[in-house]
Amino acid sequence: MTKDIKKRSEVLEEFKWKISDLCESDEKWESLFSEAMAKIKKIGEYKGKIQDKNNYKNFAETLLNCLKAKDKAGIITETVYVYANLRANEDSGNSKYQAMSGRADTLIVAFSSESAFIEPELLEVPESEIKKALSENNELKIYEHYLMDILRSKEHILPAEQEDILARVYEIAQAPDNIFGMLNNADLKFDDIKDEKGNLVPMTHGKYISYLESPNREIRKQAFESCYKAYLKQKNTLAAIYVSSVKKDVFFASVRKYPSSLEASLFSTNIPVSVYHNLIAEVNKHLPLMHRYIDIRKKKLKLDELHMYDIYAPIVKDADTKMDYDKAKEIVIKALQPMGEEYVSQLRKGLSEGWIDIYENEGKRSGAYAWGAYGNHPYVSLNYDGTINSMFTLAHEMGHAMHSHYTWSNQPYVYGDYTIFVAEVASTVNEALLMEYLLKTTDDENGKNYLINYFLEQFRGTLFRQTMFAEFELITHELTEKGETLTYDRLCEIYRGLNIKYFGENIVIDHEIDREWARIPHFYNAFYVYQYATGYSAAIALSQKILKENGSRDYIEFLKGGSSKYSIDLLKIAGVDMSDAKPIEEAMSVFKDLLDKIE
Repeated sequence: MTKDIKKRSEVLEEFKWKISDLCESDEKWESLFSEAMAKIKKIGEYKGKIQDKNNYKNFAETLLNCLKAKDKAGIITETVYVYANLRANEDSGNSKYQAMSGRADTLIVAFSSESAFIEPELLEVPESEIKKALSENNELKIYEHYLMDILRSKEHILPAEQEDILARVYEIAQAPDNIFGMLNNADLKFDDIKDEKGNLVPMTHGKYISYLESPNREIRKQAFESCYKAYLKQKNTLAAIYVSSVKKDVFFASVRKYPSSLEASLFSTNIPVSVYHNLIAEVNKHLPLMHRYIDIRKKKLKLDELHMYDIYAPIVKDADTKMDYDKAKEIVIKALQPMGEEYVSQLRKGLSEGWIDIYENEGKRSGAYAWGAYGNHPYVSLNYDGTINSMFTLAHEMGHAMHSHYTWSNQPYVYGDYTIFVAEVASTVNEALLMEYLLKTTDDENGKNYLINYFLEQFRGTLFRQTMFAEFELITHELTEKGETLTYDRLCEIYRGLNIKYFGENIVIDHEIDREWARIPHFYNAFYVYQYATGYSAAIALSQKILKENGSRDYIEFLKGGSSKYSIDLLKIAGVDMSDAKPIEEAMSVFKDLLDKIE
């Protein structure tokens, strides 16, 4: 008999996040929605006034009031949007919240449309006038980085009417991501599998990795086949959705006059494209280390043939991998003590006061993420499954949450976000510190070996795997930009070739893995995943700095930075320069040392 996943209504309140901290009720949300729409319309009152040459005498005051109006509208719009989508993510089968999420999308469209005139009008103003206004008005000074960044973007910002059209297209442009999300989270059904006793147990997104980590090979094989059988049934639909997403990226890059969709994606955060290409080149150069790890895995598991469903299985036998949530919380708190008392105190608060939605329920969004709205505390969604892996996920997502907390507490709304490039550093530093703590406090030799293996898996899953994903994205976008047609078979062919290159000759590349591309949600946010790999490299360096040099002060300053500086400059504050390959080389050196130890 199949053991059912709990419905949302059956989950105890103590295991749920407190969304009421963000917005006290659905009725209040309706009120905020109306208030947000009114504030959005206020922005439009400044249309035509910024670029008015006859108004340059009052330019600084007009611009300041316009930007303030935009910020006020943005804060409340963000609250409305985040509340609706957090509720929708709790249960994708709840039609009420799906409808609210859709309405929130229209609000975002209205905000983007109503404020679309600001950047084009600013670009009509001589740079000398903008700098003069900044020097004369102290209140406006806060927007200096924002304004200078707009001027940097001058050649890619279109006339106001065209910007307005692009803003209105936003909702349509989100279609591939939204359709994939509904298919993946609500409609896709997996076949049940049998446990060790022959009982049927559910195969879900949340349980998939824990099944692949099972020491029972038959369970791993069943889960692997159940997963990819479900995606095979939807193969043409999934290919159409992904290809549409790639075409969307290429379209917007072309319209905004970027040489490529990669350059369009990286330009917004001022990351040189060389960073992306260097990552792929450096990781490709060190693929023999990955092949060596695969060979070690095959030998340790004592298998004649290593399959793709074997790569998550622990190669250290009889290690206790279970970890209940309460114990995980306490270990994470202890592991992050090097961050300092202020950080740890706020971390405790987040872990105990409704920041986190802990367990899986029917229809809940798969995976884990941290999110929130400026002016409130952040939220973390988990699908905690009682394993050490989930404990690391908790540390990871709380790294994001603490980054948001420090940013929102120290930056004005205009800089109240941060780029993914630095976000993945903040999360992965927590994981690295947790690993160091566990290695130092684990007395059992077998337990230490298990952790070394786990550390190796972090390298495989983050530095190598995410770079492979990044290479796949680069290939699919470049082919589309050349006018080539991508089909389901072509996508599988590309993905299979990458698996062969990254995993080497000592593993069977099962054909099910050819369609893994079809289940990766991050592919709908193009050129996102490479930042996991760059972030991991930076995090390894920073965690060592924090431990060895008491470097948490500089690191906390980095967390407070939000988007007040460009990402590469923010990381320099923390003590890492990502403009060259050194951090990646250092990470690979650590990986090599771990291989030596496990052998």
